[in-house]
Amino acid sequence: MDILISNDDGIESPGILALAEGLSTLGKVVVVAPHRERSTAGHSLTLHKPLRINEVRSNYFAITGTPADCVYVATRRIMKKKPDIIVSGINNGANLGNDIYYSGTVAAAREGAYWGVKSFAFSLCIGNLQKSVLHWQSAVHFAKNIIPSAVKENYPVSMIINVNVPNLRLEEIKGLKISKQGRRYYSDNIDERIDPRHKPYYWLGGEYKGFEDIPGSDCVHVDQGYVSVTPLKIDSTDFEHLEEFKKWENKL
Repeated sequence: MDILISNDDGIESPGILALAEGLSTLGKVVVVAPHRERSTAGHSLTLHKPLRINEVRSNYFAITGTPADCVYVATRRIMKKKPDIIVSGINNGANLGNDIYYSGTVAAAREGAYWGVKSFAFSLCIGNLQKSVLHWQSAVHFAKNIIPSAVKENYPVSMIINVNVPNLRLEEIKGLKISKQGRRYYSDNIDERIDPRHKPYYWLGGEYKGFEDIPGSDCVHVDQGYVSVTPLKIDSTDFEHLEEFKKWENKL
């Protein structure tokens, strides 16, 4: 297989290096990633300034843009042909529940799905008490097993496979669960500070407060020690309520 790998943690992050090495046994790997960390970049493209490409070593390219930029440039400029699969990760932290809307990791996979390629996002779910030891190889193990199986399955290429792996030794992981999207909670604090010129500036990003106990959700499964696999679709239409809203056609 021709495999494109990207992420939002940057071209030299330990997660992307471990993933690239692990997937090299499945095919030819090309790595195209941001030149620096772009976490929570979401699905943004850089249209207001030029991008630069730097080949840091053979088949490893750093882009001065977002994760979505990286996949866009890789599939249209760097690679000689459309890749067979696109894999984003391994992210340094979870992409569970509503995190996926902010996630640059998931956005890179989504950009691949836009391009008509089976795409995957892999994340290592690092808890507050587990930061000293990061079990990248546990995530690599599941990537090497999930991807070949998924490639054989007949599902829409417009779907993203979002995989979250607990930060545990491989033998401690209980197994794999197919999950629905859950919900995580954060504090809504905005930290105001004063710069040397006595003008205020602000830091966004609240403290993680936990998750909603939704049976069968990705948050619950990872908390229980399982690898969570969630199929995500690009089409965000709420079909459940679509007919109800059609009543507006004759009212407005």
